[in-house]
Amino acid sequence: MNHIEEPVTALADKIEAIELSVVVPVFNEEDSVGPLVTRIRDALAGFSQPWELILVDDGSTDGTLANARAELFRPDLRLKIIELQKNFGQTAAMQAGIDAASGRLIATLDGDLQNDPNDIPRMVAAIEERQLDLLVGWRQNRRDGLLLRKIPSWCANRLIGKITGVRLHDYGCSLKVYRASIIKQVKLMGEMHRFIPAWVAGVVPSSRIGEMPVTHHARHFGTSKYGLSRTFRVILDLLAVLFFMRYKARPGHFFGSIGLATGGLSALILFYLAIDKFILGNDIGTRPMLVVGVMLFLSSVQLITTGILSEMMARAYFRDDETTSYIVRQVFDKGGPHA
Repeated sequence: MNHIEEPVTALADKIEAIELSVVVPVFNEEDSVGPLVTRIRDALAGFSQPWELILVDDGSTDGTLANARAELFRPDLRLKIIELQKNFGQTAAMQAGIDAASGRLIATLDGDLQNDPNDIPRMVAAIEERQLDLLVGWRQNRRDGLLLRKIPSWCANRLIGKITGVRLHDYGCSLKVYRASIIKQVKLMGEMHRFIPAWVAGVVPSSRIGEMPVTHHARHFGTSKYGLSRTFRVILDLLAVLFFMRYKARPGHFFGSIGLATGGLSALILFYLAIDKFILGNDIGTRPMLVVGVMLFLSSVQLITTGILSEMMARAYFRDDETTSYIVRQVFDKGGPHA
């Protein structure tokens, strides 16, 4: 009897294995969350394999969580709701959803109804057909303001592509499909969701990252969480991306290279002044070049010391990297709330 039950159980587990997890971070989207769930359900109604929807409530202060919980008992929907303890930001919310996802593939999209869930089945088929690890949506006909959204986004996409080497038309589109085994190797923090293709390029070749045109709708409910100030944050974040892509495992090389260059320049200046003082007999005590040479020497020492400390911290980071950028308050599913 046992010999019969074990294969049957294994077969049932295989059948129930989730192929696709759809992760949606939401923050103060009380009017959007109900229609969003309906659109995702309708878009995946013809999906032939098991899938799940994961909503991550990023500390909403309106009725978003209550409206999401009202969708829990739809009989044709496998829904999980993760309530974060406070507003940690879109990147942390996305990381929480990815961590909770069970699917072999993971799709992410925004909760404001601007992304179209009908694109998800096409993207799932395309990522398999093109043998990619990440497929990024490209909003060719973007329904946003020209001055405050489109132009800054165009400039940012060109700059990001040039610096990171991952050439895409639209880094900012949240509609993406990943292989779970790949995206779970990437730890998202800060506001890194803008640069996910660049981070993924750190663990797979850029040839495994692609894009495809997707539909983009105008916002119907609520207000945008982003403004023109995001452009300046993108520049700062881009510098951090560049550092982590090239020097994450060897930060001492970054600081040390600058320190050695600064120290070399300081040595040349001080050597010249030494000749001027001890051979030519000129007074150098009041010369600005002396101050510059000494300051460059001190800066060199500081940079090299910073590089050594960074190397020590990097080794500690890679040895113990279990911290998360979010705190979960409760998880809701058909079985009710639980930790």
